[in-house]
Amino acid sequence: MRVPITLDLHISNFTYPDVGPDKLFDKIVQIATTAENSGFSSVSAMDHLHQIAPVGAPQNFMLDGSTILAGIAARTQKLTLGLLVGSVTYRNPAHAAKITTTVDVISGGRAWHGIGAGWFEEEHKAYGFDFPGLGQRLAMEEEAIQIHRSLFTKDQTTFHGKYFQVENAYNNPKPVRGDIPILIGGSGEQKTLGMVAKYGDGCNLFGDADNAKRLLGVLAGHCEKLGRNYDDIQKTGMMQIAIADTHEKAQAKLEILRRRGTAEQAIANTVVGTPDTIGEEAQKRRDAGLQGLTVGVPDNYDTETVEQVGKLLAPIFS
Repeated sequence: MRVPITLDLHISNFTYPDVGPDKLFDKIVQIATTAENSGFSSVSAMDHLHQIAPVGAPQNFMLDGSTILAGIAARTQKLTLGLLVGSVTYRNPAHAAKITTTVDVISGGRAWHGIGAGWFEEEHKAYGFDFPGLGQRLAMEEEAIQIHRSLFTKDQTTFHGKYFQVENAYNNPKPVRGDIPILIGGSGEQKTLGMVAKYGDGCNLFGDADNAKRLLGVLAGHCEKLGRNYDDIQKTGMMQIAIADTHEKAQAKLEILRRRGTAEQAIANTVVGTPDTIGEEAQKRRDAGLQGLTVGVPDNYDTETVEQVGKLLAPIFS
């Protein structure tokens, strides 16, 4: 069961012009339903407690990712939904599996489960979460993935690991499809892509088309060593875009990010241009071997832009 992402709209910002808390959910539903009707296959949310520097200032609005996905699930019909990605450090893995299963039931079987090792140390300190070293977080992630899969598919789960313990745990009701596909986030060539090859139904890679091609070669090598069918994994990547009918208007949209407090490095990594330019860059990623694309749009509150992006990119990844 591959992760059902072809074109994903990543909602990473909740601070919109002239939209207060009382109107925020209505705006998010408008964004999501526009995406659904414009060719997007999925919507994803971050797993953060306050805003991250690549997106904006820490005091900006931030909603709980799984909770907002549940709300979107109840207001849409076709979109698949998941965290990109859930941090293993923020919740017990059995609880995380229960949360995703609940979103799956609400949506009628449209959830996918995103998991990663976590990275935002400042946020962990701010909210009182432990932030162990990377090696331990990756080991925790591997244990968590095994617990997730077992809870999605087995009547009861018992797991005795170094970091997590589960004893005769139930996850009822079961997912609508009998399982939930697991996306493992990150581009670490040895440990992370090794876990994708061993356990994952999907991956999400960072970087341009050349980097994606290189990383997919690494993933294929891991699959060959493990005897895993490479084609059983949905390969997706990230792309932040600023799009307009002229390059000058698209470039001007970068000011939206600067006003929001987005880090300059993230702004520099944004693909800027006309529909032809954006389409060409997306096609390069498809030609590199990516089967799905997660798109960040700085002005996604403008539903005409969401519609434009969906209709432009969906045919490339359909």
